[in-house]
Parts: sequence; structure tokens; C-alpha cells
Amino acid sequence: MLYRETGVFHSNYIEDQQVFKLPLDRYAVLALVAVAFLVIPFVASNYVLTDLITPFLIMSIAALGLNVLTGYCGQLSLGTGAFMALGGFMTYKLVTAFPTASSLLGVPLPEISILGIQPFDIWFVLMLIVTGLITAVVGLFFGLPSLKIKGLYLAITTLAAQFFLLWLFIKVPWFTNYSPAGIAPAPPQTLFGFSVTGAASPVVNRYLFVLVLTIIAAIAVKNLARASYGRSWMAIRDMDIAAEIIGISPTFAKLSAFAFSSFLIGIAGALWAFVKINSVQTDAYTILLSFQVLFMVIIGGLGTVVGSFLGAAFVVLTPILLNISLTSMNPLFVALGLGEISIAMIKHIEFMLFGALIIFFLIVEPHGFARLWQIAKQKLRTWPFPY
Repeated sequence: MLYRETGVFHSNYIEDQQVFKLPLDRYAVLALVAVAFLVIPFVASNYVLTDLITPFLIMSIAALGLNVLTGYCGQLSLGTGAFMALGGFMTYKLVTAFPTASSLLGVPLPEISILGIQPFDIWFVLMLIVTGLITAVVGLFFGLPSLKIKGLYLAITTLAAQFFLLWLFIKVPWFTNYSPAGIAPAPPQTLFGFSVTGAASPVVNRYLFVLVLTIIAAIAVKNLARASYGRSWMAIRDMDIAAEIIGISPTFAKLSAFAFSSFLIGIAGALWAFVKINSVQTDAYTILLSFQVLFMVIIGGLGTVVGSFLGAAFVVLTPILLNISLTSMNPLFVALGLGEISIAMIKHIEFMLFGALIIFFLIVEPHGFARLWQIAKQKLRTWPFPY
């Protein structure tokens, strides 16, 4: 009986335009954020933080970026992996060319420490922002065909970005500082004096760093979707001709969606290189990664922020959990006389079950997990009077 609109009054437009209009929704989100910051770092193991939660958060940022383009603006893209690679490689070039602000300015700057914390040590965040801007410009370039074509033809065009950018990073050794193997280790980075990237950095530091960026990205997408930018994106998505008739510029709407989407995807690619794999390499950004992010958006729910997180959780965590479950069942298979399942067989079974689950959930609810979440909330709000 607590989850009701009855008794919740809005006396001004600011209250009526809140993201979470019901108090229980706000309390639930605050509780979730509190658990993420105050509970998980102390109870989760290094494996859970490194291989489960942190990759999930990074891919959530990538899914948020693609959701802006595909979910809100209706522009299909298959080049997510390429833009993530661009983010990773450009961040590597920036932090190796300008490791500190002093190297850029040519003047040594004093290091200020307050209670052991360096409040002006935000250089890596600035490099991430510059990387996002560079990726946004490249996204604008590959978004130009969207002004003339749409649908499958646009998907083919963005797929060309996938092959072209990866070919560029392989053939031009400048991007890896002329590394013979084509793989460059990502230099460790600090924030406020704390190490936040690199294999030697504390796992909790990396997790909290990615968590903060994920929350900022989610807030940005949610508010932009509710602003005039988001309304123009959705108008173009629903019917671009009608949107142009009522005064919405298709050029600005589509290109702004491509730019902001590429901005978030580039940051996600940089985090994947510096936080997850601790290196910069093209093998980490194959076309399979592009399809995985697209699956996250479709399965989670197009045009929803919560759908990006639900889809990322499904795509990232389900194969790992299936692998753990099948491995733990090996003693049972041996006891039944079926023999132990090999690692290769477990991998094949994992792919089959994962594909079957995708088909099942899309049949049950084509609009994704976000729609199932909305239905559950609506039933809760009308219970026990479901009429």
C-alpha cells in the first residue's frame, strides 16, 4: 500500500517535473546508490568487483550511449566497438603524450595536498573528456550519412566505421607508440592522488571510479532525454517527416544524437582499456563487441535508462553465471555416468543457452526487460485492485 500516487501532491511545476515523482522511487534509488558505495566495496570479493561488477558498469555506459542513438533517436548503428576502440586508443595517446598538466603547459606546477588528498589531481578525468570530444567529432563524421539514408543502409555505413577504424589502428603504429606487437600497456592513472587504473591499483578504487562515471552518465542521459534535445530525438525516431514539419531540424537532432552517443561510447572504451584489460589492443574491440552492446539495448529496452543497465547485466553476467553453474555441476554429471564436461563443451553450451535465453525473452516481451519492470511497478501500484 506504500507504492501509491494517492496522497502525493505537487504544488508547483518543479515538483511535477521530477524524475522520480513517487517518494518510494526516490528512496529506492538512494538506497541502491548507498549500497553501491557503502556495502559492495566491503562485502564483494576481488573477483566479483573485477570480473563482474566493473565490466557491467563499463558496458552500461556503452549501452547508455548506444541507447541515445538507437533507442531515443532511432538510428541503427553497428560501429559501437570501433568508437570504443577510438576512445581507448586516443586516451592512450593523450596520457602518454601529456602525462601531466605540467607536460602540456611546459611549466612545473606545485603539488597541493590536503589531508593526504590531492584535490587538483583530475588530469585523467580531463583526458577522458577530451577523448569523448574527439570521439564525438568522429561520430559526427560517420553520422553524416544518416541525413540521407536510414535503417539497414545506415547500419551498413556504421559497420564500415567498425572495419575502417580497426584497420587504421592496426596499420598505423603511431596509435600504439610504435609497439612491435601492436599492443600497448595502459599507463596507471591517479585521481585525487589515488590510483584508479592499472593492475597494481586497488580493486575498490577502480570500482568506485567507474561507478561514479556510470552514475554521471545515467543522470546526463536521463535529463537530456527529458529536455528539448531528447524530445527532438524521439520525434525523429517516431516520424522524421512529421518532426521536420513541426519545426524540428533533422540535421541537428541526428548529428547531436551521434555526437553524444559517441562521447559516452568513447569514454566506455577508454575505461575498458585502462580499467578492465589494462592495455590497448584492437582484439578487445571486435565486431562481436558491437553486437553485444546492441543486444544490451534491444534486450534491456529501447529508449530507457534502466533498460541499458538491465541489458548490460544480462549480456555481461549471464554467460559468466552459466559457466560457473555448469562447472559446478560436473561432479553430478560424473556421478550419473555422463562424464565430465570439457571446457570447450561448456563454452558451446554457454553460447546455446545464452542465445536461447535471448530468443525467449524477446518472445515474452519484445520491448525488453524495461517493459517487464514497468509492468511489475504498475501491478504493484494497483495491487490489490488490478482493474
